Amino acid sequence: MLSFGTDGVRGVANQDLTPELALALGRASARVLGGDAVVIGRDTRRSGPMLEAALAAGYASEGVAVTLLGVVPTPTVAHAAAALGVPGAMISASHNPFADNGIKLFAAGGTKLSDEAEDQLEAELAHLLGSGGGERPTGAGVGPVTADDGRLARAYADDLHRAVGGRRLQGISVVLDCAHGAASALAPEVLRAAGVEVTVVHADPDGVNINDDAGSTSPAALQRAVIDHGADVGLALDGDADRLLAIDSDGALVDGDHVIAILAIDRQAQGRLPDDTVVATVMSNLGFRQGMARRGITVVDTKVGDRYVLEALARTGAALGGEQSGHVIQADIATTGDGLLTALTLLDVVHRTGRPLADLAADAMTSLPQVLVNVRLDHRDPDLVERLAADVADAEARLGDEGRVLVRPSGTEPLIRVMVEAPTAERAQQEADTLAAAVRRLAGA
Repeated sequence: MLSFGTDGVRGVANQDLTPELALALGRASARVLGGDAVVIGRDTRRSGPMLEAALAAGYASEGVAVTLLGVVPTPTVAHAAAALGVPGAMISASHNPFADNGIKLFAAGGTKLSDEAEDQLEAELAHLLGSGGGERPTGAGVGPVTADDGRLARAYADDLHRAVGGRRLQGISVVLDCAHGAASALAPEVLRAAGVEVTVVHADPDGVNINDDAGSTSPAALQRAVIDHGADVGLALDGDADRLLAIDSDGALVDGDHVIAILAIDRQAQGRLPDDTVVATVMSNLGFRQGMARRGITVVDTKVGDRYVLEALARTGAALGGEQSGHVIQADIATTGDGLLTALTLLDVVHRTGRPLADLAADAMTSLPQVLVNVRLDHRDPDLVERLAADVADAEARLGDEGRVLVRPSGTEPLIRVMVEAPTAERAQQEADTLAAAVRRLAGA
């Protein structure tokens, strides 16, 4: 049975994530999360309608009224759940290949599930799969399943425009990469409604091409398109449109660290950055921390995963946080990471300041060269990182304040991830290779 990771359940559709499991998860969610209604969205994967039908059947069999949103971004589901005060479910494997799929659940109000709720769901799911779950409602007690007419997606789009004060963003030309994903129809409409001149690429989903050499995980084609079209900005969404990377007019990548830094500086200037604090994961570049420090902005570190960013935002009262990969969370506006919201707020900064994205990014921070080496082990070794402490300390001493070392085990594979940042790529590679050799030595001891 699949277990909950940092972002719901995920696996190969019809092999790991089967219709039977989706049906049982719908029933378990109805019992644990409560409520008499739920909203369900999906991305463009071929397996989406199959899992949508099964998940909806699970909810309906427990007496829950189901509203199908169809193909919509994950943030649309969260927004609808918040607007209606009901739980939500998104069927998507985000940036994964099309053969994978997943189910991400939101509590009533569109928020991430707590660890306790996930534990209860896993227990109830095991119970249902093992016993059948007892009596079910019949007749009028069975929950209705209806398709939304687009009203909830339009309400989401309207709130996106309100997030930038309804300002028109004329004069900005954008190449938009939709990753053949969930925002392929909605994203161009949202940007054009805001006055942006939009050229769309990778917005022809066929069920199997989601994320295929497209979107935020493969921005090379977008970088070329920005140059070819002479656009001001490129915007790359992922398959479910909860993350965003940008491209400047020179074709250079503007990653999540840069985007968060730009938004943080702009918010600080407007008095909209509570306690001059942002939240970032340990994978954020040292250059991000240095850029924030120059502005008097405190960075709160979390483990990798947007759920940990959300937890830190709630704990600290901060309004802005995210990941280098492009998850950006503006907690005073939305309950989850939102690629379209990030796109509009970033373009709004460009429009209000009259400055090119490249200038804003360069002013916000300078990334240090970063090298990541994955060392595969024969088996998981939970104590290995601790035994590596002396080698890590030696590397940190050699780098001093000019670099950073992070060594951590993978959460899903028998891997040790060695990340080094240094003033030069050669220096970073040298230190990373030295630490990787130490990992292999200790793993074989």
